[in-house]
Amino acid sequence: MQASRPTRLGILLSGRGSNFLAIADSIRTGKLPGVEIAIVISNVADAPGIAAAAKLGFATALQISKGRSREAHDADVAALLLRHRVDLVCLAGYMRLLSPQFIAAFPQRILNIHPSLLPAFPGLDAQQQAFDYGVKVAGCTVHFVDEELDHGVIILQRSVPVLDGDDAHTLSARILSEEHIAYSQAIARLVSGEYQIRGRQYLKKDS
Repeated sequence: MQASRPTRLGILLSGRGSNFLAIADSIRTGKLPGVEIAIVISNVADAPGIAAAAKLGFATALQISKGRSREAHDADVAALLLRHRVDLVCLAGYMRLLSPQFIAAFPQRILNIHPSLLPAFPGLDAQQQAFDYGVKVAGCTVHFVDEELDHGVIILQRSVPVLDGDDAHTLSARILSEEHIAYSQAIARLVSGEYQIRGRQYLKKDS
């Protein structure tokens, strides 16, 4: 990340944007110093998250993905992010797989959050998968994005106990609360620059 100026985030979302709002709140309250949101982009016109971003005064853009090839859509999104001098791309409920060309444009600079303790339960409906499997501990994972689904290097995880009275809905709500904490923690770790990647390991530089 760039130490001489604020680290500029590009937020990609497709839905309500609750993780985006949690990140914005962490910046506003000083929990993420030296970080700013450069632009919020949605691929869905009526996504509540893009409306919330506009209301808060952030730069926003719509890049509708329906009916377009992944490569063409991603090229337009990448161009927007580069135009806004984005340092770190944060997927916040962005319901699309990214093209290899997009990932190559932002190497080790794309983050995603997933509602399971990866590598367990990748893909859609991870909370329901965990509940159906009968696990006793669930949680969330913030990881770098690579060309495989929910596969990149793990930055941090937060765990959530599965209670006897839980269903997939109550479990999802508790995991989401931890997501809102975990994403800002992960961004802070990356902005510090005090880390290295060794194989699949995210390590502090003094490790």
